Amino acid sequence: MTVRFGVFVPQGWRMDLTAIADPVAQFEAMTNVAKEADKGPWDSVWVYDHFHTVPEPTINTTFESWTISATLARDTTRVNVGQMVNCNGYRQPSLFAKIASTVDVASHGRLYAGFGAGWYEHEWRAYGYGFPETKERMARFREAVQIIHKMWTEDYPTFDGKHYSIDGPINEPKSAKPGRKVPLWIGGGGEKVTLRLVAQYGDACNVGGGDPTVVKQKLDILRAHCEREGRNYGEIVKSTSFAVFPIANGADPVKATASVRQAHGDLDYKTFENRVAPAQTTDQIGERIQTAVDAGIDYAINYIPGLAYDLDPMHLFEEEVIARFD
Repeated sequence: MTVRFGVFVPQGWRMDLTAIADPVAQFEAMTNVAKEADKGPWDSVWVYDHFHTVPEPTINTTFESWTISATLARDTTRVNVGQMVNCNGYRQPSLFAKIASTVDVASHGRLYAGFGAGWYEHEWRAYGYGFPETKERMARFREAVQIIHKMWTEDYPTFDGKHYSIDGPINEPKSAKPGRKVPLWIGGGGEKVTLRLVAQYGDACNVGGGDPTVVKQKLDILRAHCEREGRNYGEIVKSTSFAVFPIANGADPVKATASVRQAHGDLDYKTFENRVAPAQTTDQIGERIQTAVDAGIDYAINYIPGLAYDLDPMHLFEEEVIARFD
């Protein structure tokens, strides 16, 4: 099976720009990672859709996803640009569709539009969105996906739902090329709503958090939804995500992570491993990805900490992990 790879750029959400004081320099450090990925074997670069840092909100930079998606689209020429994933609660679905159509044109057709129901409660409340119960959030998500699909495939779409409605909005251009639909990447493993929406409307899914057992379980459910919906399971991209810090085979993980741990707030190794990413050899990472491939994924999206300060771990990943899947 052919496997494609994506990499997250440092945008601040995971406290990965804190060692740079100047916000302009932070933005350029983020952009530099995307430009470097554009030269290599990566299929895509990715951003998160969040406003506050994790594991807790702090007064630190977090760049907004659509703004940086548009700028990264113009700062690169080859890689696709995606979000894992945009939160439905932060934008009207009709506006989401319009923004995505515009960024797809700006990228010359290199957008992967990621979409999900959202979960980061304090962020919702801080920005004034409230935080509906899970049942309502999923109901809103279901309606939103239908609206987005209509906005990308119909000239005068209409929809009258319980939570959202549209009345003939004109969305031109719909994408970079006439007749082409922007690829919709739906994130989440909800078995009744989310995976069914993937079967109905999604071009790709993101499930399992790199856990092969969960990946297989979710993809089996997705396959069943596809059979019920009459959808070709094979045409859906199946992705999962990994947080990894690659080190050379035989390297000492504590020594190899010293500089990146200092940049993340002088973390001890155990805290770094649990909160940010485990340090693993390229062989170990390759084996982790292979088990996910065996479970059914064909796309691996990777968060590598410290890239704002040092690109060597990304190059090591390219040379010793991606190369083994060529």
